[in-house]
Formats: sequence, structure tokens, C-alpha cells
Amino acid sequence: MPATYTVTNPYDNSVLGEYPYTHWQDVEAALGRLRQGRQRQRQTLACERAAVLGKLAQLLRDNSDALATLITRETGKTISDARVEMQRATNAALACSEEARQISGEALDSDAYAPMGGKMGIVCWRPLGTVLCITPFNFPINIAVHKIGPAYAAGNTVLFKPGPQNTVSARRLVELCYEAGMPEDALQLCVPALADMDRLNAHPGIDAINFTGGSAAADAIAAAAGYKKLLLELGGNDPLIVMDDADLDAAVNAAINHRLATAGQRCTAAKRLFIHQAVYDDFRERLLARAGALKVGDPMEPDTFVGPVIHRQAAQAIQRSVQQAVDAGASVALGHRYEGAFVWPTVLENVPADCDLMREEVFGPVLPLYRFSAVDEIIPIINNSIYGLQGGVFSNNLALVRRLFDELEVGTLAVNDGPGFRTEHFPFGGVKASGVGREGIKYAIREMSYCKTLVL
Repeated sequence: MPATYTVTNPYDNSVLGEYPYTHWQDVEAALGRLRQGRQRQRQTLACERAAVLGKLAQLLRDNSDALATLITRETGKTISDARVEMQRATNAALACSEEARQISGEALDSDAYAPMGGKMGIVCWRPLGTVLCITPFNFPINIAVHKIGPAYAAGNTVLFKPGPQNTVSARRLVELCYEAGMPEDALQLCVPALADMDRLNAHPGIDAINFTGGSAAADAIAAAAGYKKLLLELGGNDPLIVMDDADLDAAVNAAINHRLATAGQRCTAAKRLFIHQAVYDDFRERLLARAGALKVGDPMEPDTFVGPVIHRQAAQAIQRSVQQAVDAGASVALGHRYEGAFVWPTVLENVPADCDLMREEVFGPVLPLYRFSAVDEIIPIINNSIYGLQGGVFSNNLALVRRLFDELEVGTLAVNDGPGFRTEHFPFGGVKASGVGREGIKYAIREMSYCKTLVL
């Protein structure tokens, strides 16, 4: 393995820097320091942790423009989208501060089942120890705060492993955590080489792993981790359903924002659009007009809506998926245009239900349209995927919504909104290959804790 890695700007392929991988002995040293920090964490009061996280929220707010610029340079995400990410990261830190004060257990009388009377159980939640937090490229600050914040709020120490592409923004985030008052023996940063990841995941100094990324990496983590607690937020192939009573302007707006923002590189992106035949033609025309008018280009320009994907190899993979669908019978209504790391918004029709574009996760600005006449047709198609993260439906028919909620294999169904809906205090996670456990600040704190009972 090379000793260093190069970070390039996806927009113009300019070199942003060359950085060393963290040597294994330095990883060991960081883990040793975090182990020593556990006692400090146990002695830190909840109100003190809350104060640190509250200060972090303020520091993120104060530094949001500079961090947004870093995000755009590292990932190609548009500056407007990066600013939204920073607002969410600030909200996440604030929610962590508030939830750090609210960690509570319960008291149980033992006489519910004879003959065990006369005792009381005091149930508390305690930190797991050291949590390895592994983050992806697409939301480098927000997802990191969603992992570091709850882990710290629960009283854990944290080893933070960002994607190499996000080295500079990750380092800056850690600096702000320290400035907020998070001790260095509670948070350490490392970027080890890929060859060292299995032994890091298996290391006895790691008590839990919180990972966001692809299923192949998650499989490797699970194989190495053994009995460690795992919180895995993985991929999605999320449906957006537009019924015949839908508000079409709102549905088109959701399709645009929930699929084409971040150049489609979101696990919760609206990756499959199911449009009722009664409104299909109208929806199609509105979607093509909106998508075709979006500015594709320099992500630093405030009116750019679609920037590059993370690198040219990713663009080529998207092109192959689209071409496979076309070869299988799909027709191109818009796009199917590529240049370097750019993928223009692409709308496909007549996409076969069994092609990869409908069954797998495609991380790019591609909108496959599927015409249907009754929900009985689409429920099996939607569920015929290894993923089950989120879904969205545009309809005011409550009975239909309840049926979809009961039958779709997803973790969340958003009504009159897209599948990309997420807010910091709602549970977030899916079923099947979309992951294990739930994020969302209160829920993530619980995931990174264990239950302990005192019997009196």
C-alpha cells in the first residue's frame, strides 16, 4: 500500500493536497489514549458534556461558510447544498447538547411475576467505551456530527475515521470539537490505509462501530468486528410514488430535490419514480422542463444545482448502469450525457422492473420513471430490492397511505414528501441491506449505550 494519498477537487481535478495514511503504531497510540480517557468521560457530568456540545453547535454556526467551502472543494457538492449541510450539522450538535441532559432509565417493581416480590430494579444506560465512527464522502461534516455527537453525549470516547477525500474538513471539525472543550483523550482522528481496516475493526480497544457507507464495506466490518456493537447506515433504492390525486408541482419539486441535489449521491435519494398512469404524462412534462433547465457546472457558483459526482470512475459507473437499462429497453427522455466527473440529469422511461437501475443503488442524478395503474403492481417491484431505507408517496388518500406504510419494506415512509426527508430528532435507518440500528440523535445515543440494572 502507498504511504500517502492524494485529494483532488472533483470539479477541475486540481490537487488539494497529499497526506500520509495514519501508521498503525499511531492508531494504536490513539486507541491507548482513548482508553485512558474513558475514566475522564465517566466522571464528566451530563451537563458538562451538554455544554461542550452546545459550544460546538455555536462554533459550527460561526465557521459554516468556511466549512461549506471546504465541503464543496473536496466533494464537488454545490455551495448552496454545502451550506444546507452545515445548517443540519449545527442542528445536530444542538440536538446532541439537549439530548445529553435527557438520558434516563426507569425503576421497576419486581412483584409483577410471583414469587419475585420486594425488590426494585433501577435501569440505567451507560457508555459502551470507545466507538469507531466511520464516515462517507457525501456529507462529511453532518454525518460526522451525527456520529461523534451522540457517542460523546452518551459518555463514550471516539475514534473518528473519515473518508480520505474529506481529510481537511475532518481535521477542521476535530479542531472545533477540541475548541468546544472536548478533550483530546475523548476524540482522536485517524485515516489508516485500507489494508489496516480489518484489524482496526477487530481491535479489542474498539467497543462499537458506527458506519455509514456501502454494503460491501459493511460486510467486511461485520466479519472483522465479532461481538462488537454495530450501527450500520447503508444504501438505499428509495421509491417515490406519485398517485393520481397528487399535487404534481410538489411531487416534481420533491423529485428534483430528492434525486438531483448532491448530484444524486444520497442514500435516501429518490432513485425510482412510480407515477400513476392518470398523471404520468403531465408529471413527465413538468419534470423534464424543470430538470432540463437546471444549471450543471461549477459547484462554487450559487445558482449551480448539479455539480460533479465524486470522481470520474463514479461517473463511468453511472453511465454503465444507464446504458444497461437502455440496452434492456429503456428510452432516454433527458440526459445520458457525461463529461469527466459530470453526469447531466438523466430521465429514463420504460425501464424494465428487473434491471439493475430498478433493483440496485445507483449513486447519481438518474430518474427512472415507471408508469402504473394500481399499487398492487408496484409494491412487489419496490420490495424486490435488497434495500429498504425510506420511501415517499404523494397522495391524500389515508387508506392508501396506511396500506403502503404496512406493506412497503422501508424504515420510513414520508407522505407528500420525498424519501430524502430527514430531521435530526427522528429515527433514521432501514431494513434488509439498508442497515442495522437507528440514527437520529436520541436513538443513536441509545444505540451507543448499554443497559445496566441495579437490583435493590
